[in-house]
Amino acid sequence: MNGASREALAAARERFDALTDNTSVDASALADGLAAVTALLDREVSLRRVLTDPAQPGEAKAELAGRLLGGQVGGETVDLVSGMVRSRWSRPRDLADAVEELAAAADLVAAQRAGTLDNVEDELFRFGRIVASTPELRSALADRSASATAKADLVRRLLGGRADQVTERLVVRLVTHPRGRSLEAGLDELTKLAAARRDRTVAVVTSAVPLSDQQKQRLGAALAQLYGRQVHLNLDVDPEVLGGIAVRIGDEVINGTIADRLDEAARRMAG
Repeated sequence: MNGASREALAAARERFDALTDNTSVDASALADGLAAVTALLDREVSLRRVLTDPAQPGEAKAELAGRLLGGQVGGETVDLVSGMVRSRWSRPRDLADAVEELAAAADLVAAQRAGTLDNVEDELFRFGRIVASTPELRSALADRSASATAKADLVRRLLGGRADQVTERLVVRLVTHPRGRSLEAGLDELTKLAAARRDRTVAVVTSAVPLSDQQKQRLGAALAQLYGRQVHLNLDVDPEVLGGIAVRIGDEVINGTIADRLDEAARRMAG
């Protein structure tokens, strides 16, 4: 998002945080309500356009949202969405994307309250790695000809009893409503959103062998000092790196692997 939509999303996040700071708010119910609104906005393109029409007064759009959603979703969802449509959005699609993000954030708030946010974040990352390394599973979950029910059932068979309920809810929602994203991209977004709930940066660390606890602590401390904030490590093992580690934070890669150094040496010799 850019321009007006970025500002509108920032304001929505602030309202969301203020709302969910109140522990009496049912975060799971809020997630379900926001997910339902996302689906509605995806189905009803004309409604999406009306609710983001810059020529219409913000209060009029908020009243319309209240009339349409009242009785269909919870009051907290209605209030949050009404506040969002008062803002100016650069594109109609951006509103739906923002509502979807807050739906996922609400589920993560539920995990945070239950003390399982760490588990959810790690499970999302691990599931992403499993999907990336299992073409048959990826194909089954991304199959456009398969029904949403069939894909949801497959996720529940895979994760039921093995992962946190919030992880299962998030993955089911992703595979049944991908909204044009690849499964890997959607899982990556969810992992980053989980990290953001704790104002942390996520580092994907690839090493030839599993790191010891001491190595993880030293690496985490070094990255925290480098970036000025706590860094959560998502660990992956790949024997092909031959040794050392590779660290990816967003688009930045810090590569200290033996394979990388061998490639560099070969390039110099060839030059």
